[in-house]
Amino acid sequence: MEFSLDLNRNVFVRIWLALLISLTLCGMAAKAEPQAPLAGQTAPARPLGTIKSIAGNSLTLSTDAGVSYSVSVGDAARILRIEPGAKDLKNASPLTLSDLQVGDRILVMGKISEDGHSVAATSVIAMKKADVASKQEHDRQDWQRRGVGGLVSAVDPSTGTITIIARAAAGSKDVAIHTSKDTILRRYAPDSVNFDDAKPSSLDQIKPGDQVLARGTRSADGSELAAEEIVSGAFRNIAGTISSIDAASNTINVMDLIAKKPVDVKITQDSQLRKLPPQMAQFMAMRLKDGQAGAGLGAAGNGAPAEKQAGAAGASGSGAGGSPADGGNGQGGRGGRGGGDLQQILNRVPKASLSDLQKGDAVMIVSTAGSGSGGVTAITLVSGVEPILQASPNGSGQSMILPPWSMEAPAGDAAQ
Repeated sequence: MEFSLDLNRNVFVRIWLALLISLTLCGMAAKAEPQAPLAGQTAPARPLGTIKSIAGNSLTLSTDAGVSYSVSVGDAARILRIEPGAKDLKNASPLTLSDLQVGDRILVMGKISEDGHSVAATSVIAMKKADVASKQEHDRQDWQRRGVGGLVSAVDPSTGTITIIARAAAGSKDVAIHTSKDTILRRYAPDSVNFDDAKPSSLDQIKPGDQVLARGTRSADGSELAAEEIVSGAFRNIAGTISSIDAASNTINVMDLIAKKPVDVKITQDSQLRKLPPQMAQFMAMRLKDGQAGAGLGAAGNGAPAEKQAGAAGASGSGAGGSPADGGNGQGGRGGRGGGDLQQILNRVPKASLSDLQKGDAVMIVSTAGSGSGGVTAITLVSGVEPILQASPNGSGQSMILPPWSMEAPAGDAAQ
């Protein structure tokens, strides 16, 4: 499955910066209150999240895990403002309660109530929403300027070098990513697409077939990069038919034609669902039968450019194109430009939901690698692909329409 560099930009920057902010604020907590609790005492509460509402001297904080806290901020509570990326409180500036706004990120230290959802704050460390947005814009530009991403083809532990297949407008090329003792490495969890769940990693965890995004200093010809930060992950392709749907748990069971066994697929609010209009599915199946899945877009039978035909097919669906996808993940082989162009066409197809799926539907899915339990989480799911599976019964046609999760050149959404 070809690695596409122009998708999922908003997704990556949101999760990357959310992690950066969380790590920064957690570091502030350790520095602000380093004392261990005395025997028999409970450690102070340190909820971290976003302000959802403010009323008088009370505010509601929602953590990234969705847990809500009612926080009371008395006159004696200390409120400090830090910049995103700050390592300590040396440059923190004092704030008043009236300076806090909905959308600000805060770390609260204090005494938690017996019900576990109320906190009497002794300290509040805040990152202003505007500061976060400014930091995101700066990072977005830096990732665009100094980032590269692709599919791992080789790893050399002796030299600390990762070789990736990076895709650009001119085609694919190999890029050597050089690591050092100062390179920050993180890796996606096998059962999560949320970067908040990513863990510190090491070079030996990165394998051929993984996807990598790196930021650092590029060589003049772009064939090498000295990495400051690296994010890696392994993802999975699934093509098959739906055996059952559990709407209560947002899970579908799919008979995987590639692995030749059933797999449970979790659908989350971050999963991207699309349903191909019949005309577009037939067009893609025709491309497969003609052996053009890995080729560039050309004429398609009736003399009209293939891209225009596919675009018309998309317009014939249940809507006038829909909004662009926030992204999709996966891994796969090296291909030509056609897959990326077709993915851009697919992004104009209206979004679908779990209620649009039925038992027996053919689907193509890019998912997390999955944990030992065998279940996976869907990142991108496309239904209406019966003609494509008929043209490619072993599921190989999936690479035509589903690129992996692009993490290069992120664009800025405000981290919430």
